[in-house]
Amino acid sequence: MTGSDTMGGGMYGSDRDGVRAAFADGAVSFWEALDALVGGAEIVVDRPRGSHHPDFPEFVYELDYGYLKGTTSADSEGIDVWIGSDPRRQVTGALCTVDLVKHDAELKILVGCTAGDCAVIRRFYRTPLSAVRTKSRQKR
Repeated sequence: MTGSDTMGGGMYGSDRDGVRAAFADGAVSFWEALDALVGGAEIVVDRPRGSHHPDFPEFVYELDYGYLKGTTSADSEGIDVWIGSDPRRQVTGALCTVDLVKHDAELKILVGCTAGDCAVIRRFYRTPLSAVRTKSRQKR
């Protein structure tokens, strides 16, 4: 993927009413909610593997990084997504970052990330003024 490549689809497509109906009973697990969120949005890759961070060029993205189009995160931008090497493109985890310089915390969704990909992502955030915690989805 290069530039602002996109990946659509997922089990719910872009039908938000279908997502609401699927979870009408209110018994939605964290992982089901992430599946629905990712499945109902287009993934836009705006920082492809090998590109440099726009503000900190010493940071290189070793995996594709982007956002879910049509979603909103705490920073008023799309929810961030890391895309790993597993071609199945399923939600495989989530991570929370804490940035002491910006005084913020963010959730990022891991899609198709292997254990090795997660290690790469954790290294990306390992700086003196930030912290990261990953939660891997249990195999189904």
